[in-house]
Amino acid sequence: MTILNARNLSLEEVQRLFGFQEQYSDSFSHYLSLEPLPEAEQQELLQIRNDFRRYLTAGKVSEGQAKFLVVAPLLRLAGFYRYPIEILLEENIADIEVEDEDIKIKVRFDILAISKAKQTKPQIYFWVLLIESKNSQIDISAGLPQLLTYAYKNLDNQKSVWGLTTNGRSYQFVYLDQGDILIYYLLPELNFMERERSNQLLQVLKGICQI
Repeated sequence: MTILNARNLSLEEVQRLFGFQEQYSDSFSHYLSLEPLPEAEQQELLQIRNDFRRYLTAGKVSEGQAKFLVVAPLLRLAGFYRYPIEILLEENIADIEVEDEDIKIKVRFDILAISKAKQTKPQIYFWVLLIESKNSQIDISAGLPQLLTYAYKNLDNQKSVWGLTTNGRSYQFVYLDQGDILIYYLLPELNFMERERSNQLLQVLKGICQI
């Protein structure tokens, strides 16, 4: 049996192995209810941007720094730290065996948000959001193969799931839907350093949290 690491897979390989098809969607409102942000939350976003900008100006921001400086505060603002949501961090390594091929893929997630109030099967909780993060100098598309590979493992338990790849500055949301075929929809990329886009980013995260 061939053993692969999801980090080393290309997007083309992931599409072939799991049968994913890629499509684009130009609007978050097709999937989520986006509510206006209170002024206090907009001010918090401004502070997070200013703090992160200082690190970007100094040079490369590591994956860990991006998660600590931006992703974690955004998740807190969006409500992901409150019950019934629970955050899991890089503590689950899984093996995926590819049907009809003698291949096993090892995968590890960065951040997973689950709902403790909703089970899809006994002892399996509903996945709210799966996040794959990179350092500030890596294009966010580099995280897509890992994200899709891990999300694929859970599509037997629920029909759809949200994913997010980010390098702290740019954010690419992905909506995975299992119908007759597996489709992942790429939503518009959001630049956190732009005021309107950062506001929309928080709106989207809040919308996903309320699913």
